[in-house]
Amino acid sequence: MAEFKQSDKLHNVLYDIRGPLLQHAQRMEAEGHQILKLNIGNPAPFGFEAPDAILMDMIRNLSTAQGYSDARGIYSARTAVVQYYQGRGVEGLDVDDIYLGNGVSELITLSLQALLNNGDEVLIPTPDYPLWTASVSLAGGSPVHYMCDESEHWWPDVDDLAAKITDRTKGIVLINPNNPTGAVYPRHIVEQIAELARQHNLVLFSDEIYEKVLYDGHEHVNAALVADDVLCLTFSGLSKAYRIAGFRSGWLAITGPKKNAGDYIEGINLLASMRLCANVPAQHAIQTALGGHQSIEDLVLPGGRLLEQRDTAFKLLNDIPGVSCELAAGALYLFPRLDPDVYPIQSDEKFALDLLTEQRILISHGTAFNWKDPDHFRLVTLPSVPDIEDAVGRIAEFLDGYKP
Repeated sequence: MAEFKQSDKLHNVLYDIRGPLLQHAQRMEAEGHQILKLNIGNPAPFGFEAPDAILMDMIRNLSTAQGYSDARGIYSARTAVVQYYQGRGVEGLDVDDIYLGNGVSELITLSLQALLNNGDEVLIPTPDYPLWTASVSLAGGSPVHYMCDESEHWWPDVDDLAAKITDRTKGIVLINPNNPTGAVYPRHIVEQIAELARQHNLVLFSDEIYEKVLYDGHEHVNAALVADDVLCLTFSGLSKAYRIAGFRSGWLAITGPKKNAGDYIEGINLLASMRLCANVPAQHAIQTALGGHQSIEDLVLPGGRLLEQRDTAFKLLNDIPGVSCELAAGALYLFPRLDPDVYPIQSDEKFALDLLTEQRILISHGTAFNWKDPDHFRLVTLPSVPDIEDAVGRIAEFLDGYKP
C-alpha cells in the first residue's frame, strides 16, 4: 500500500516547545513519573485562576452564544478592544478593524497566509516565539532572523535588523514584551523599528500578548502608538494577563494607512470567514476583562506572586556556577545562558532531555526559539516560590559535574 507522508509545506515548520521533549515527558508520565513542566506559559496548572467576573459573564451569555458570530467577532467585544486602544492613545481604529480569534496563534497564522507569496521575507527576532517562524514558513515565506542583544537587556539590534532588509522583505515582527527573554522594549527602540517599516513600506506585526505582565515600573509602548502612518497589525488577548489560556480569546487590531492595504485586508476577511468565527462564549469574556479590575497588577507589583517568583528564579539561576541570566522586565520567563567554557554543550535538546531524564524537569531548549547557539534554555516562572526553589536546586544539582 502507498505510504502517506506529510506535506512538503511542513518541512521547514518547527514548534519544538511542544515537540519531542514533551512527547518523551508524556511517556515518562505514563510510566508513573511525576514531571514538573516548565516548558509552557500556561498559568492554570500552577494555581492561577481567572477573575470571577469573567467566568460569570461567560456563563450568563452561554444561552446566546450557541450560534456562529460575525466572522470578525461579536460587536461588544470588538468595541471593547477599540476603546482599550483609544485609552492607550491609539487613534484611527474602527470596530471593523478588529478581528477576534481562537487565541493570538490563529490570527498570526491567518494574517501571514493572507500576505505572503512564496519566497517573501519576514524579519523575526532571535530568540523568537517559534510560532512566528513556523507560520512564515507554512505560508511559503522565508523567515529572516534579526539579533536581539543579550548584553543590552535583550533589546533588538536595530542595525542588524536594517542590514537584513531586502527587496523581498514584506514585514517586521516585533515581540514586546518578549517571549522567551522577558525583555520590554523602550520607546526609542520601538520608534526605530517603526521608522524602518516606514522607510521601506513594510507591515509591522506587533505581538503584545504580555503587554500587562510588567515588572519594576517598566512601561509597554504599543507599536501602533508610534507608527500611526505604518500598516500595523497588533496582536493581544486574554490568555496571560487574565489567566485564561484555555479559552483561546485573542484579537488582531489593524491600524495605519488601511486604504493602501485594501487587497490584503480583503484576504484577511476571506480567511477569517473561512474559519466561520472564533469561539463565541470566550468572546464574551473580552468586554468584562478589559473594563473590569485589572487583577494582573496585584500579581506583578511588590508582594505579588509573579514578581516574587521571577525574583527567586533570577537569583537562584545566577547563583549556579557557569549560569548567567538577564532580569526579565516582563512576561513569564527567564532565558538563562550556560557558559560554553563551563558546559561545552553541543546539543541543547540533548541537554534538556538529560535534565528531564535525571531530574524529571521539563524545560525548553534555546534553539527551539531559533537562537543560533546551544547555550540557552527557557525557564517558565509560573510555579510557586517553593517549587521554583526546588526546581532550580535540582537544575543546579544536575549541572554540577554535567558532562555533555
